Amino acid sequence: MSGKYIQPHQTQSYMKGRELGHSQQESAKVANISERSGRRIETGQHQLKAGGKRKGRTRLDPLEAVWNNELEPMLVKEPRLEPTTLYEYLIKKYPGQYQKCLRTLQRRVHHWKAIQGKPKEVMFPMVHPPGLMGLSDFTQLKNVIVTIGGQEFKHLLYHYRLAYSGWQYIQIFQGGESFISLSQGLQNALSASGGSPQQHRSDSLSAAYKNSGGKKRKQLTKFYEELCSHYHLQPTRNNLGIAHENGSIESPHGYFKRRLEQAMLLRNSFEFQSVAVYQDFIQEVIDTLNAKCSERFMEEQSYLQPLPKYRYPDYEVISTKVSVNSTIMVRCILYSVPSQLIGERLTIHLYSDSLVGYLNLDKVFTLSRLRSPNNQQRRARCIDYRHLVFSLRCKPRAFLHCQWQEDILPDEQWRFLWQQLRTEFEADTAARLVVEALYLAAVHNLQKAVADYLEQQLQLGLLTLSGLQQQFSVPATIPPSLVTKQHSLSVYDQFLPTFATRDTQSATPAVTTLSDAPASSIP
Repeated sequence: MSGKYIQPHQTQSYMKGRELGHSQQESAKVANISERSGRRIETGQHQLKAGGKRKGRTRLDPLEAVWNNELEPMLVKEPRLEPTTLYEYLIKKYPGQYQKCLRTLQRRVHHWKAIQGKPKEVMFPMVHPPGLMGLSDFTQLKNVIVTIGGQEFKHLLYHYRLAYSGWQYIQIFQGGESFISLSQGLQNALSASGGSPQQHRSDSLSAAYKNSGGKKRKQLTKFYEELCSHYHLQPTRNNLGIAHENGSIESPHGYFKRRLEQAMLLRNSFEFQSVAVYQDFIQEVIDTLNAKCSERFMEEQSYLQPLPKYRYPDYEVISTKVSVNSTIMVRCILYSVPSQLIGERLTIHLYSDSLVGYLNLDKVFTLSRLRSPNNQQRRARCIDYRHLVFSLRCKPRAFLHCQWQEDILPDEQWRFLWQQLRTEFEADTAARLVVEALYLAAVHNLQKAVADYLEQQLQLGLLTLSGLQQQFSVPATIPPSLVTKQHSLSVYDQFLPTFATRDTQSATPAVTTLSDAPASSIP
């Protein structure tokens, strides 16, 4: 305590203890000071410099020879110079003289910039009226690795937030920041909030703004302009590279991701069974955050604009023809389709997570969208054995040399079984067995059960083609006989108008029905 200033209440406590007859040691202990300080208090020499102005430096300035002549002029000329740069300059120019001056130089430069440096940018608090602004942005988890089915799941999070209430919406997307992802995420967010604000703010997304290289004002893309017009939104954006202008969404990014990471740590796992389960988990975190601003959100909802009756198309339309291989190529990904569509030209609605195929106006299939596994390899294949197995059953030997052999087999269990079949049977027999098994799995929707049966029979050494067919055969159903009965023509009388025959001498009309009329009079 001797090196610190003694507070007035400590002095009073010490002197009071002495007046009561306590020793210096006891009084100092009560006042929480040292005995030496107590003796100084009694002699009146404590805190001689308290409140006084320092008269000069307590030691020599190690930078005195270079600060005014060299370093300060360099800072005046270029204020962006950092202390480390100036320190390296001194070390190089004056070897062995300034090695221990780094901290002194850092404090000196910091002090100089605070007094003589350029004015710093001021952050102004903003007022956000209710219902005025909604903000969108994409973000990604960087500190954690989420896995789906044991595989790393690379994805983006679309984040929407109402500026006034702080209500938030999060959706998972694979791939880049495309217009399809922006459109789908924004429309789902507007639907979840129950209305649209007057303005929609984002950064300079290429999906929303044309990149003109700064030569002229950036214009909206056609689709984004139509999307905003559909929901009566005024599109706005922050200046390029000035993230804090979008602070109402950028700052909540970090807070949400920390909460999500903490929830996963509490769960003790970053593994999820499916993307849907992962999305539900995120929604639980968002519901907890939204509960904190529920009152302001209910207030803001009354200011939101009503939603239009229909959604804006959140898909891309692509026209393609089905090849003789029963495949289509979409965004460098080869997809198999039902073989009945070979030679047909289809209209594909490309969503962020699926493809929907139409033949004229009829929807003929829905496929999960595949993403390339890495940036170096753009092309990939998405082959479904259900699309090909009926044709493959007619020529099972084609499976032996098919380029898609690995893709046709649905999972690792089937690939392992195929290797066992190749080992224990001749090539043609093995191909016939695996194709027949795929056929039965497709017909009866028993992929797992058929694979388990193959594995069991291979272990017992009892696998045969006839046994496989018998195990999963379905008894043929006889269509029921149709029994028809001819009805009487008189039942149609109730649908015919009444025919009245006027008698010039009688006012009572005569009614004639179809069943009473002679056959020759029936048209």
